[in-house]
Amino acid sequence: MSDVTKEQIEALLGEINDRYLEKDIVAANQVKSIDINEGRVFVRIQQGYPAGSYREEIAQEIKDKLSGVEGITDVDVNVETRVVAHGVQKTLKRIDGIKNIIAVASGKGGVGKSTTSVNLALALAADGASVGLLDADIYGPSQPRMMGIEGQPESEDGKTLEPMINYDIKTMSIGFLVEEDTPMIWRGPMVTQALEQLLSDTKWGDLDYLVVDLPPGTGDTQLTLSQKIPVSGAVIVTTPQDIALLDARKGLKMFEKVEIPVLGVVENMSIHICSECGHAEHIFGEGGGKRMAAEFSVDHLGDLPLDMSIRVSTDGGKPSVVADPDSKITGMYKDISRRMSAKLAEQSKDYSTKFPTIKIENG
Repeated sequence: MSDVTKEQIEALLGEINDRYLEKDIVAANQVKSIDINEGRVFVRIQQGYPAGSYREEIAQEIKDKLSGVEGITDVDVNVETRVVAHGVQKTLKRIDGIKNIIAVASGKGGVGKSTTSVNLALALAADGASVGLLDADIYGPSQPRMMGIEGQPESEDGKTLEPMINYDIKTMSIGFLVEEDTPMIWRGPMVTQALEQLLSDTKWGDLDYLVVDLPPGTGDTQLTLSQKIPVSGAVIVTTPQDIALLDARKGLKMFEKVEIPVLGVVENMSIHICSECGHAEHIFGEGGGKRMAAEFSVDHLGDLPLDMSIRVSTDGGKPSVVADPDSKITGMYKDISRRMSAKLAEQSKDYSTKFPTIKIENG
């Protein structure tokens, strides 16, 4: 029996691709250690994003790859997750305790941005991350209903708010503070100030991700918010419809102007499958999200169907990911959330907390 070397094992591991990073696990720097002891091989893999059940899948792939190699009698694989903080806009500082803020935006209303936001937040949590959800749509807050939360947040000290919690998600929205049918007749500066307070005065605790459901559009409010909220990455939600894509492009350019990395584009209402006969039809057009992603050299994170169950579940306060965890639609949301967080994992890390503050005083 010939002895196997670390170099041989590393070469074999280099043939295994991480589906969501779209690169091999060696190039992605996921292989943290390889130990060999009398034919037994121990491999430690560290992923920078919450991968849920995909961890077992990649562990099995590694075992299958190494098990048939001469000199290896047993393979033990440990796949762990380590989410780190990533950089934000140069003019802003990251909020203590919140590793990453992901903004979900759309150029226009009615494309399913809030539904996508809540299901992506739930998908991240289902895959093992600690997650918060900030409903930044002051004029049309929908997350209280979508998250199935009623009542008002408490304040133990009279200054800060305790987030409302359901499905392991810490949530804050102006909708918790006003009646559901009360219109918010506010001008831009008031909206911005209210949102800053909701963000900074909520006791979020330690979060891997805070998903921010931004107001639709690309006006002054959205621009101001993107300049004042320390965001690590943004996701653009659109439909395949030409008019939606026109506005989505404006949203993408807005993030480019304020130097927020766009993690990718999600095409919602991509296809409709008739519940009666199963006929598939592209009601709003086809492939617009992919073309837009290619045009701006950003990732196409995935497509979501126009499906009545998505609408019914969110209206009922139990979104798809928690209403039917094993469904095909939940699988789509998880795929998108993994691609999104994997893309973020490749962004530059935030090292600001690692360096001491240096004070220069005149002697």
